[in-house]
Amino acid sequence: MSATDPQMTASQVLHIFHRDEAILFLGAAFVTVSIIAAALCVIRRKADALLLWLAVFALLYGNRLWLWSGLLALIVPHSKLFLDLRATMSFVVAVPAFFFFQAAGFIGRWGKQIAFAMTSVMACLVVGTLVYGPRQIFQDVNNIVIVAGLLMLLVWSIRHKADRDFVIVRRGLVIFVCLALWDNIAGRLWVASRLEPYGFALFLGTLGYVAARRTIQQEQELGEIQKELEVAWSIQLSIMPQAFPYSPNFKVAARYVPMTSVAGDFYDFVVTDETEAGLLIADVSGHGVPAALIASMVKMAATSQRANAANPAQLLTGMNATLCGNTQSQFVTAAYVYLDARAGELRYAAAAHPPLLLLRDGEVREVVENGLMLAAFDSASYSSVVHPLAPGDRLVLYTDGIVEAEDGREEQFGPVRLCSLVRESAGMSPAEIADLILAAVERWSVRQDDDRTLLVCDYVGTSKT
Repeated sequence: MSATDPQMTASQVLHIFHRDEAILFLGAAFVTVSIIAAALCVIRRKADALLLWLAVFALLYGNRLWLWSGLLALIVPHSKLFLDLRATMSFVVAVPAFFFFQAAGFIGRWGKQIAFAMTSVMACLVVGTLVYGPRQIFQDVNNIVIVAGLLMLLVWSIRHKADRDFVIVRRGLVIFVCLALWDNIAGRLWVASRLEPYGFALFLGTLGYVAARRTIQQEQELGEIQKELEVAWSIQLSIMPQAFPYSPNFKVAARYVPMTSVAGDFYDFVVTDETEAGLLIADVSGHGVPAALIASMVKMAATSQRANAANPAQLLTGMNATLCGNTQSQFVTAAYVYLDARAGELRYAAAAHPPLLLLRDGEVREVVENGLMLAAFDSASYSSVVHPLAPGDRLVLYTDGIVEAEDGREEQFGPVRLCSLVRESAGMSPAEIADLILAAVERWSVRQDDDRTLLVCDYVGTSKT
């Protein structure tokens, strides 16, 4: 019988509406909760599992109440599609609840398996309904599985030590299960009962409380972590020189672009005066806080070797001895160049690091003298290469985050493009070419997958004493 049936009077329709009024309101309230939970995920720009499963659970249950309301049955013709949708909604509504329990850690180490098992059973019931139409046997299986799952959850919570969150959820769950069982028993033996939605409202309130409390707790924890990262960032910046001191012979520009708040790239000016400059660049394997901690150790290792500043091989050998056994299996690549204006030469050594680029008379050449990476082998030894230093020379030290930056086709920026930029930079200052290189890499790459550090040094050669 539909609302358009002439035998259906206005008073009868009004009676049905009043009978379903509370159910319709609860359905709307549950959908509103779902929208709010989903909106919080969008606002926070983070897919929080608890909020997402809560949103899906509330949405499905709210729609289930509407689909089974007598008022909707009057408005919508009882087509096969409507009847199948109403039946299948009852089967899928419990699935997100168990994924919520799993995400919250309420069903132990077997939580994911239980949630997927529940999903598999409900999927079979949905397929059976779509193929054969609504059947009472499908509804009976659904009721048995849900009741068994909820009772299992209650038993598990009683036998295991529960935290405060689960104690609150358990109380709402007990009330919900009791009212759901009452509706099923009373509906079969005496008279139709509709107390389950009220139990669900209470149960949903406890789930919402847990999700909200944990979300707020996570935000507070993230805030504390962010503050700690800001402090770590400040400390890391403090261990790196901000600017190269004034020198009539050398002009140096340094650029440091970490992938995350803190990073594993490092540079230092080991020695600086009017006639000498020692430039060190290093790259710790990995990213983030662990790499940053190792970078601070690289700083200490380099500082301890200042007496060897004029001998790159000995400096790297001493750093390797200091770092070996203290970096938790992380290794370090490094390059060090010593510039002597009085002698008119550069000395260079490296440890598994990209080569030094030398721009002279419009041509770029690679200076290569590589040994093993630092902190990996106690017996590693290093050697230096010596080259003449001419006025107008430009030297470029960099980490692999620059040449290994990838575009959308996973093609790397590469040393050829870097050398081309250096070759075209003859009329620019060190700061200008450093910014140009980083801007070109930024345009090339679709995302930053590594830290990027760059040192550009010009030998002016105006003073020899």
